[in-house]
Amino acid sequence: MAGEIPDLHAQERTGTGKGAARAARREGMVPGIVFGGDVDPLPINIPFNELLKKLKAGRFKSTLFNLKVDGHDDVRVICRDVQRDVVKDLPTHLDLMRLRRTTKINLFITVDFVGEDDCPGIRKGGVLTVVRNEIELMVTAGDIPESVTVSLEGLNVGDNVTISQIELPDGAKPTIDRDFVICNISAPSALKSDESAEDEDGEATEATEAPAEEEAAAEE
Repeated sequence: MAGEIPDLHAQERTGTGKGAARAARREGMVPGIVFGGDVDPLPINIPFNELLKKLKAGRFKSTLFNLKVDGHDDVRVICRDVQRDVVKDLPTHLDLMRLRRTTKINLFITVDFVGEDDCPGIRKGGVLTVVRNEIELMVTAGDIPESVTVSLEGLNVGDNVTISQIELPDGAKPTIDRDFVICNISAPSALKSDESAEDEDGEATEATEAPAEEEAAAEE
């Protein structure tokens, strides 16, 4: 299971309706509602600055949070909607859904790369190029992996590692059907420069030889 599920701090809102929501916004809070899980909906307020910071960090709607509200047990939630001001594009309301341990959700899971010392391509000067340092997986809320491991052992320059080549945690599967690339071992930049120079030299030679052949044909 993931070792670190970020906390999301909120306060219980003592009132419902547009009046209570406007009052919350005047106090620098964003009103919201927590629903699901066979429990009554819980109206909440979240500090505007804290919410905005998390939104700017990205992937807010695909991140599992540990919701902490005074007077209530901690609960795992995921955002289902963030309403924004049509002019300022700032958050004005959010909906959070409680999750059971058996609930299936899509989350971005970190990729760990191991085995560089046993990678022939890297020992020859190749460079590890990471295409995806996170993979979006469908996982069970009660069994979220901390990371996915990709082994570089035995890879040579030019080799790729695709999603089908790695072992995923039990119960997890990619949200993308195609066999996408996670990383590759690319040639060192010096080698690329040499190959490019050779190509240019070859083209220059061909361009020089062509007029010479045309002149010889004309003399005949």
